[in-house]
Amino acid sequence: MGVPGPFPSFAGTPDGPVLGREEVDRALAKLAAEHEAIESSLLALQDHAGRRLLEGAELTGVTKDRWSTTEQAISLLWSYFDAYSEALARAREVRSRHRWPTQSELAELTELLCGTAITLPSSAALSGSPLLSEELSLDRLVDRMNRWYAEALDVIVSADAVWSALPARIDMLSAELHRTRSLAHSVGVRPGEHPSGDDLEQITAELTALRAEVVSDPLAFWKPASGSSAPGGGSPDTERYDRAARALEDVRREIEAVLDVRQDAERRLMRLRDVLSRADRTLAEARQARGEVLAKIAASEVPAVSGPPTALHEQLVAAADYRRRSQWHRLSPLLESLEQRADDELLRARESLTAVTAPLAVRAELRGRLDAYRAKVARHGMAEDPLLVERYDVARRMLWSAPCDLRAAEQAVLRYQQAAAEALVPRQSGPADEGIEGGSV
Repeated sequence: MGVPGPFPSFAGTPDGPVLGREEVDRALAKLAAEHEAIESSLLALQDHAGRRLLEGAELTGVTKDRWSTTEQAISLLWSYFDAYSEALARAREVRSRHRWPTQSELAELTELLCGTAITLPSSAALSGSPLLSEELSLDRLVDRMNRWYAEALDVIVSADAVWSALPARIDMLSAELHRTRSLAHSVGVRPGEHPSGDDLEQITAELTALRAEVVSDPLAFWKPASGSSAPGGGSPDTERYDRAARALEDVRREIEAVLDVRQDAERRLMRLRDVLSRADRTLAEARQARGEVLAKIAASEVPAVSGPPTALHEQLVAAADYRRRSQWHRLSPLLESLEQRADDELLRARESLTAVTAPLAVRAELRGRLDAYRAKVARHGMAEDPLLVERYDVARRMLWSAPCDLRAAEQAVLRYQQAAAEALVPRQSGPADEGIEGGSV
């Protein structure tokens, strides 16, 4: 809606210069063009889809208050337009009387076109005027109509923009939420059982409430553009929608992690069972070896062997139960803890077996060393040397008797080694005998 240019203001009989014929004709042409623009704007406003939606909606909050005022403004706009049309028609009628209007006709036209010749009902609800009626000039009338039109259009366009943007996006997010909930249910992510299940319930409630609020109070979700005076200048406020979308994305990632856990859980559980089984077998072997060491090795301190890792087995049973109940949020951290502890337990069992069987390893090493020296002596034709035979028999009886005194046996082997080294010194013949001198095989 355009605004006519300023004219001198007159009330009653003009007390200023009377408009000339050409000025009257220019003013009438301008007002006619303005009248056509106003009519087109009001008809477009009347047919606007947003206005029809506002009229048929059950509104609340900010939108209800602003639309109540806007409806009054639209009604008054049509009343003012009718008054404007009547004033323009009177002016045209006066001008059409004569090709060259008389001075009295020019004075009347000046009053109609420039004076406060239009009496209108009060617009107290919109303008705050306490008067029952108002007298306005055509230019002030157009100014007021333009202002009310812009305010009404702002309400309609803003509400329509919110309704065009947010409900559809909320519906799409709700559809994604429904798919996510179905997937979550399939992997055991349920309210009360998994934090993400509770989050999905909260997101569902938020989207339901958000959609209802957007539909009933769209202007509460409108952000006017700063510094903009154009009707509908701004954008929908999507903060709550964006927050719900981010929350749903976080839940979706969590469910994907749960899916990964589910796919990986059986493999990890099987590995845990295998590791703990090997730890149990190793500990059983260590206990058996300890009994053998105590029976065969004398004067040796053999470390005690602990029992099977009962706590780990109980937690493994709990992990299997979590797997069966699809309680992935509990299973995942438990598996991580169990895997590390099971590996530690297997390492401890192996170390225990090594520690327990150390005396047997020492005895085996001494036996091997004794036989190696005897074979070397035999290759040099000294197997029947009385001293060597005597010392060999003493060492062999100690190493092959039970219980074996490792300390005494080691000394006997050393004595045999020394005697063999002394006997072989004159017969050393080269590299084939290297390695004997130092007491090693």
